[in-house]
Amino acid sequence: MQFSDLITGRATPARALVIGVGRSGIAAARVLYQSGWQVVLSDSNHTASLQKLSQEISQEGIEVHLNHLPSLEGEEKPSLIVVSPGVPWDIPLLEQAREKNIDVIGEIELAYRNLSHIPWVAITGTNGKTTTTALVEAIFRCAGLNVQACGNIGYAACELILNNSQQLDWLIAEISSYQIESSSKLAPTIGVWTTFTPDHLKRHKTMDKYFKIKASLLERSKHKIFNRDDQNLSDRLGSVEKLHWTSTKSLLDDSGVYLEDNSIKAFGELIMPIDIFKMPGNHNQQNLLMAVAVARLANIDKGAIVEAMSNFSGVAHRLEKICTVDGIDYINDSKATNYDASQVGMEAVDGSFVLIAGGQSKEGDNSAWLKSIRSRATAVLLIGDASELFAEHLEKSGYQNFEKIGDMEKAISRSLELAKSTGAKIVLLSPACASFDQYSSFEERGEHFRDLSQKLSLSNDILKKG
Repeated sequence: MQFSDLITGRATPARALVIGVGRSGIAAARVLYQSGWQVVLSDSNHTASLQKLSQEISQEGIEVHLNHLPSLEGEEKPSLIVVSPGVPWDIPLLEQAREKNIDVIGEIELAYRNLSHIPWVAITGTNGKTTTTALVEAIFRCAGLNVQACGNIGYAACELILNNSQQLDWLIAEISSYQIESSSKLAPTIGVWTTFTPDHLKRHKTMDKYFKIKASLLERSKHKIFNRDDQNLSDRLGSVEKLHWTSTKSLLDDSGVYLEDNSIKAFGELIMPIDIFKMPGNHNQQNLLMAVAVARLANIDKGAIVEAMSNFSGVAHRLEKICTVDGIDYINDSKATNYDASQVGMEAVDGSFVLIAGGQSKEGDNSAWLKSIRSRATAVLLIGDASELFAEHLEKSGYQNFEKIGDMEKAISRSLELAKSTGAKIVLLSPACASFDQYSSFEERGEHFRDLSQKLSLSNDILKKG
């Protein structure tokens, strides 16, 4: 069967519109083009980098339009619209397309329609999903399975189609609320919900809507796992049937995965001592328990779990130690893109710290975040668009030792002197913000922090040898 059959039920060429010239959108456009579709790749932005990228893609035979409002009329009317994750699901163009009975889906849904013969693990949650996804992938690989992570970690899902990944044993997807919202048919073998706290409310408007989007993924999953220690999830998930739970508390209930006497028990079976796992923080223990639950539901032997966790070194941009300069550890927590994730990161590090925070601000409750700063941070360096807002919040909370420093270069330059003068043992990048004011992604922000920290370490060593 041609891939086009899987999308529309017919083999004749049809017109597809892909919105968003990013990694996901480009992969979706290539999948459709290689399957015989007439493809238009569109983006409302028009930057120099996008223009260069569009020229490269156009050479492949894909029609690309920047600064473009697509038409749904006449010959330009598409049979299918594929939306990148960053495109709001309720923009007028998509509402009009649905009224015209045009099939509107997300990039993840497009991938699932072609890869539904492979069992999926789909992991979602406000925080914790990246680490949990990486843990699951490590365990599955240690068990000898052919697996690949995708979605918000690793590949865009459609890139797996382009990479001929048809023979995977499992596909492990980290999926945001944006991707769930646009993937109504995605039905994983195992669905995981890590945490639920306020996030993306500029897009979803209310916590109830945000919850319903996340819950729909679990409802469509054959096996459902949730973090019972998250009170918001425990309070709200009563209507979802056949749930498997995890908890760091000793609940003495063989229907879940939990800690007892510093060991992990999964569905009544002793798996491993928790001290084999080296990542710091209670939140990472919660992530591990969910990964163990996934592994046991996938019938993976506990020996593979123990071996994988003995060698697991952590996740890039999530409490990642970069270097040590004059006894000061530089730690990259760029993945902490909201107040809750940043607060968890601050509580997980061992010792006082100089905090680098800021970027593109998000809505949410910052009370716990401010409390951690007051109790643990010796100083705060504020960067990006949120500098003024964060300075106001810090002042109102009674915290005074902060500087509006502007950008990452200035923050790193100031950080070592400030850490020494305040007695901090750590410089921690944990922004509590999205990155899009100054960077294309939290990964780019984290890499910039890494590069600058390593250069600082190198120049400091040269001065010492001087």
